[in-house]
Amino acid sequence: MNAVVGLRMYNVLFFALLAIFISFLPVYLDAQGLSAVRIGIIVGSGGFVSIFSSPLWGMVSDRFRTIRGILLTLIVCSTVVGYFLYTSNSFAMLVIFTMLLYFFLLPMDPLTESLNFQTSQAAGVSYGSIRMFGALGYAVMSLTVGYVMLYFGKGSLGLLFAAFGAVSFVVCLTLRDAPTSGKPVSLRSLGRFLSHRETLMFLVLIFVAAVPSRMNDTYLGVHMRALGGSSELVGQAWFLAAGSEILVFALSFWWMRSGREMALIAFASFFYFLRFFLSAWITDPHAMTYLQLLQVFTFPILYSAAIQYLYRIVPDEWKATGQTVLALLFFGISGIVASYAGGWLYERLEGHGFYLLLSGMSFAAFLFSLVLLAVYRSGRTSGAAEDRQTA
Repeated sequence: MNAVVGLRMYNVLFFALLAIFISFLPVYLDAQGLSAVRIGIIVGSGGFVSIFSSPLWGMVSDRFRTIRGILLTLIVCSTVVGYFLYTSNSFAMLVIFTMLLYFFLLPMDPLTESLNFQTSQAAGVSYGSIRMFGALGYAVMSLTVGYVMLYFGKGSLGLLFAAFGAVSFVVCLTLRDAPTSGKPVSLRSLGRFLSHRETLMFLVLIFVAAVPSRMNDTYLGVHMRALGGSSELVGQAWFLAAGSEILVFALSFWWMRSGREMALIAFASFFYFLRFFLSAWITDPHAMTYLQLLQVFTFPILYSAAIQYLYRIVPDEWKATGQTVLALLFFGISGIVASYAGGWLYERLEGHGFYLLLSGMSFAAFLFSLVLLAVYRSGRTSGAAEDRQTA
């Protein structure tokens, strides 16, 4: 099987699994009758695990110079744990299985993105032409899960997760491993990368931008049910959000240019602000569903630009680990803050105040990205002037 074709198939299946977990775990817990605070505790506990699991699996991948081998191991473990998570009812077991799924499933995301990026470079195709199939899988599964819960009940999610996990394993067996840099892994090089001022400011920006995004991801389904929407409508909302990403990724060869990443992050942050500000005033669940089309200007642009920027500055031998650091901030640490603080804030501020707060956070990320854009442009201009004087 062609390396790119196989990877596209794998992206469809893997991101379908992520849709069942990320988008519908809060909906599943809400259907169990748990409060927003308890949902936050369960999801946030998993976020704590990802702080350790994502770097661990990323470093193992870099050390043994294999992504495919690690993915196969993680798929098997995730499939078993995911089945038991979606067939559990007790609060304690829900916490345990969620933590285990964060340990096995979430680290697959940065490894998959690293495989996507490196394979696209080796094959001479755009990263987006591969990643768009992940958005397709996420969108279709989001729509499917909503109807599955409606007609077969929430208990059917365990079998659905296990089935897609099994097929994902079979497809992953056909993949080619990512090309390696051939350079030895060095903790010193990683330390230099993480201690660099430009890197630190970039990671802080990603964290500031990610927290409101993750709060929305966690509590969108809960909020829509509070507005009177069904699980079917929640699925449609996620379908529109993820489906809108497909075109963005498909056209990434046109809009993504080296050196424009920070401007794109500023662009996406502004539209996050607009999206959440409008969300604060919407009381109709159907209108909230259609608003998710603004995802086209937010997550795919922000995350793609962040990945490309990271790959320009990370040492070659730490590509997978660098991608893991980015995912750790976006889905791990920010997810902890979003889950614990988000549940508490949602119960006290309710939908209107909650989304006004999210819009304010996103506007802060927008201003911060403008500052960094000005600083980096000034630095490049000064460097170019010094080079001309030296010449």
